[in-house]
Amino acid sequence: MKTRKNFLRVVCAFALLTGATSLQAQNNAPTYDKALADSLGADANGMKAYMLVILKTGPATITDSVARAALFAGHFRNIGKMAAEGKLVVAGPMQKNDKTYRGIFILNVKTKEEALKLMEGDDAIKAGIFDTEVFTWYGSAALPMYLPFHDRIEKK
Repeated sequence: MKTRKNFLRVVCAFALLTGATSLQAQNNAPTYDKALADSLGADANGMKAYMLVILKTGPATITDSVARAALFAGHFRNIGKMAAEGKLVVAGPMQKNDKTYRGIFILNVKTKEEALKLMEGDDAIKAGIFDTEVFTWYGSAALPMYLPFHDRIEKK
């Protein structure tokens, strides 16, 4: 009896996956906009490469609250500058974790060297409050379009 229930579960799961796949296969992107895809640098899948920067706790411990505030002001100034230049796509902090990861940037640049150059303008990174790891990340080419919408939903 138990084997039959497991068999039925597998058959049902297979049927659901097969049905979902065939429905998706029938959707041949009828709203495809070549001009938009080209302007965003999208490949045939609507994707492109970005640089993912993981901010980690750095080696420096700044206890002076005024100095620390000034460094974080520089950090946020650099975030604003990168966004204004169209280089920053996503930024945000992470919850406390055992890897000492503090936040991420997804940058609309092609190389690790370009990403590291942008990090040179960040006072908190220069001071050692943050350290960075940089990786190539593949995501939707439409991702940069979210920032203008964020401005429309942010109250402060």
